[in-house]
Amino acid sequence: MHQKMRGGFTLVELLVVIVIIAALAGLTAPMVIRQRKKADQTEAVSNARQIGLALFEFETSYGSFPDQSTGTEVTANTQSVLTFGGNAANDYFRQLIAAEISQSEAMFYAKTAFTKKPDNVFNTAQNALAAGEVGFGYIMNGDLGFSTAGNPARPIVVAPLAFPFSTGQFDIDLYDSKAVVLRIDNSVQSIPILRTSKLAQLGGGKNLLQVGDDTVWGTGVTPTIVNPQAKQ
Repeated sequence: MHQKMRGGFTLVELLVVIVIIAALAGLTAPMVIRQRKKADQTEAVSNARQIGLALFEFETSYGSFPDQSTGTEVTANTQSVLTFGGNAANDYFRQLIAAEISQSEAMFYAKTAFTKKPDNVFNTAQNALAAGEVGFGYIMNGDLGFSTAGNPARPIVVAPLAFPFSTGQFDIDLYDSKAVVLRIDNSVQSIPILRTSKLAQLGGGKNLLQVGDDTVWGTGVTPTIVNPQAKQ
């Protein structure tokens, strides 16, 4: 007589299968996480380039990158209902929308701990680049906008900033220990972040905001990162 075939797995066999699946998941999870971080970083690089192009066009019309004085000019020239009176990156980038240089909020997004996907609604002062819709920090010379007249290697837009915000510090985990930096020459670099200090490194042991004769800033300037507004 033929032996009767089993109708299912034994408990031991099921446990072995579960262990194998768990082991495979443990091996692939870090790869999946790294790929996700790389995709977020790539999106930030692409958006930073678009911001750079918009800043160049804005400077052509207003003489510098956005600051309080250019905000006054934008209002006078466009009769825009948008407001620029605050001191967050959102307020300065909003000038690019009011000047009709940027036609979308999407380019100002970078995945961070404080952002949300922009809704692309910007017809009123309340919803144009609302809190959480900007993921980039904006670098100014104190309260003045920089321009292309400076050292072309100077950073002008950066991400991902650490949250809660702390002067010059970056989120070490989001982009796999890299900071995305748009320079005045419109090149975008991914530069290392020191795990101990959370400061981004431009090379030669110099921190992003470090000034002096042998830095990209030189002397006589005060590079300041203007933080975006965090989502509510």
